[in-house]
Amino acid sequence: MKRATIDESLLPAVREACLGDGAPPVPPRPVIGRSWHRVRRHGLDPDTGRPAPPPLPVEEVEHRRHASPLGGLLPQLREGLGAIVDVERHLMAVTDAEGRVLWRDGSRGVLRSADRLDFTVGASWREELVGTNGIGTSLVERRPVQVHSAEHFVRTHHTWTCAAAPLHDPRDGRLLGVLNLSGPVPAFNPATLPLVTAVAKVAEAELRARHWQSVDRLRAVAAPMLSRLGGRALAVDREGWAAAVTGMAPVGRVALPKSVQAGRVWLPSMGLCSLEPLPDGWLVRVEEAARPETSAHRVVLDLRRPRDWTVTVAGPAGEWSRELSPRHAELLYVLARHPAGRSAAELAADLFGDPTRTVTVRAEMSRMRRTLGGVLGHRPYRFADSVDVRLLTPAVAEDLLPASSAPAVLAARGGPPAG
Repeated sequence: MKRATIDESLLPAVREACLGDGAPPVPPRPVIGRSWHRVRRHGLDPDTGRPAPPPLPVEEVEHRRHASPLGGLLPQLREGLGAIVDVERHLMAVTDAEGRVLWRDGSRGVLRSADRLDFTVGASWREELVGTNGIGTSLVERRPVQVHSAEHFVRTHHTWTCAAAPLHDPRDGRLLGVLNLSGPVPAFNPATLPLVTAVAKVAEAELRARHWQSVDRLRAVAAPMLSRLGGRALAVDREGWAAAVTGMAPVGRVALPKSVQAGRVWLPSMGLCSLEPLPDGWLVRVEEAARPETSAHRVVLDLRRPRDWTVTVAGPAGEWSRELSPRHAELLYVLARHPAGRSAAELAADLFGDPTRTVTVRAEMSRMRRTLGGVLGHRPYRFADSVDVRLLTPAVAEDLLPASSAPAVLAARGGPPAG
């Protein structure tokens, strides 16, 4: 069984040895060791860090707050963590997907202490800027993380302990931000991380419930309209979830382009369509006559950024781009590296190191094939022979999908297996 924690008294010695290329008395936790390795590559000084970049202007903070669905969840987040924030001198912070602090809550004393570390509204707490910390490391790892005392890369943060969990949009898996709870080291409680994780899951469930309520409202508006139309059409919400369909088999979701606007648009799964705005959604009409001309001829898989990955599909009728989840980015990367294709067992070994996990692979590939239409083939899984695939990867191999533990990605990065 993997060790979850190490003796707190050993943390300073472990950090000093690892950052000085010495032999630590015990190894750091894998999540911390990976983070230290990443941060060292960014050239951050472990004693002083680097000068903090300016926080976002007030106007930009307000804009991001208004655009984020997390603002509507603040009452639930405060209620879930309120006892600790009020009693144990902790600070609750909610960031966006870039690690910018959008909301803070805590006592005056803990807020003043946070101010001295530039842990303020509008500040960025990404790993490459401030070192190993709950927010930044959770953003990279895409999972809940606790960083305690000398596990922080920068020495001035060693009086703090923090627990953070990512918040995802349940509609499409998109990363929305991070829920973080920070406080002084003496207030450390091993139950803090499970609590923060549970509160984050409750918040995501609330988003899911609100989503289906909005789909029901859209259905009430769109169903009478669709009943008067001929041909194939459907009403979808802004994320592509279908509320009502006519002239075609029911669908769960249509993958819309990254930037959607009214007019003609090419969707790999449906062909050329026309989009008309609806309240909180879109009316999608399939243009039947144009369908034979809509085969894709070029795919660009862009994995150059550390957190945001896209696939762009181009064909005679236009171009379409979509953000990828971490799992789908891994799958498409492996397929791009193996033009001849991979079986389900081979993909399971590539992603999980376990060739028996074919059920998971088939489910994920089924989702992607519904999105990408004729771009992907099967038996074996591969990009279609007629498609020109271009793979864009980071200039430094270690920056490829940094949170991935897939064996195929680890081999490409040339680093040790993730712990």
